[in-house]
Amino acid sequence: MKPLNFIIAIMILGLGYWFGSKMSGPAVNSLNISDTVNVKNPALTSDVSSNTGKMEISPSPDLNSSEQAVINLFETAAPSVCYITSLNATRDYWTRDITEMPRGTGSAFIWDVNGHIITNFHVIEGGNKFKVTLSDQTTWDAEVVGTAPNKDLAVLHIGAPKNKLIPIKVGQSSNLKVGQFAYAIGNPFGLDHSLTTGVISALGREIKSLTGIPIRDVIQTDAAINPGNSGGPLLDSSGRLIGVNTMIYSPSGTSAGIGFSIPVDEVKWVVSDLISFGEVKRPVLGVELLPTQYAQNWNIEGAMILDLTPNGGALKAGLKASVRNGNGEIIFGDIITGIDGKKVSSNNDLILILEKYNSGDKVNVHFLRNKLPKTAVVILG
Repeated sequence: MKPLNFIIAIMILGLGYWFGSKMSGPAVNSLNISDTVNVKNPALTSDVSSNTGKMEISPSPDLNSSEQAVINLFETAAPSVCYITSLNATRDYWTRDITEMPRGTGSAFIWDVNGHIITNFHVIEGGNKFKVTLSDQTTWDAEVVGTAPNKDLAVLHIGAPKNKLIPIKVGQSSNLKVGQFAYAIGNPFGLDHSLTTGVISALGREIKSLTGIPIRDVIQTDAAINPGNSGGPLLDSSGRLIGVNTMIYSPSGTSAGIGFSIPVDEVKWVVSDLISFGEVKRPVLGVELLPTQYAQNWNIEGAMILDLTPNGGALKAGLKASVRNGNGEIIFGDIITGIDGKKVSSNNDLILILEKYNSGDKVNVHFLRNKLPKTAVVILG
């Protein structure tokens, strides 16, 4: 390029730059941000108004009513939920020193201002010392008041002052519906006060207790119940206790959407007995039953009487026990097939039916004697 042509090109570029800067308005460093940005809430998402051309920062949306209701439920119920540590005292073989070793943990909740704490039996099983940590993180030594292994329930007592004890609100389980919301609060994996939500998936389920006796009318929920949730409360949408979380159905040991809770209507009478007597006081017929395995081997449907309690209601009503004849052969006793019209197919059926009665009640006992149906009126002991 010739020198003259080069100089002309430079002059044209310079004039273009000067003309462009004049057309673009004020320089960037003279821009007044307050004239163009209207800050409503210095937090969140930005928006540009098509009318003004100004940027506006919108406030975050408020919590909706459903979210606020769940938050209120948790904040109200959480102070009633506590954490249990089960300990075992072990003696060192060489030094003979005694050391307390944690055996297990679980959840629990405050039943009343007298310091009664409710949890699962399997949470404290095998322990010989227990500590309860309240929501304010204070820890108290606990004593076992009573246990009901057949119901997987236990009552402990702590000596905390009444101003630290916030009893849980108690509802009922007889009017529950599949599909209604359910909320579980506990301490899964040792994490403090976790909330999981779901629905009641099914009612009337049956699970086996540690003793092998069925627990009937159990609540099934898909609210996640993980290790450490056992013994914690299952709540309805009003924050009332409707069940005690007891177990999950999962090969992996973690929640797979199938959890079970003991219904609160069952919990009420069991806890009442445990506090009053230290054990469940069932009414009895005054009979000893043939063990289940023998009944199954002999294809016996019902509860066969093996022996009678002296002065018991069944003996007074004329029922007969099993005996051996002179040849050593067993002559079957009466086989109980029903109570007040409710069918008895096994020993467990009889046990569970009698739980609904009180000592002193009169019941119609339906039974087979020599394969003939009969009925007797028995006063429960």
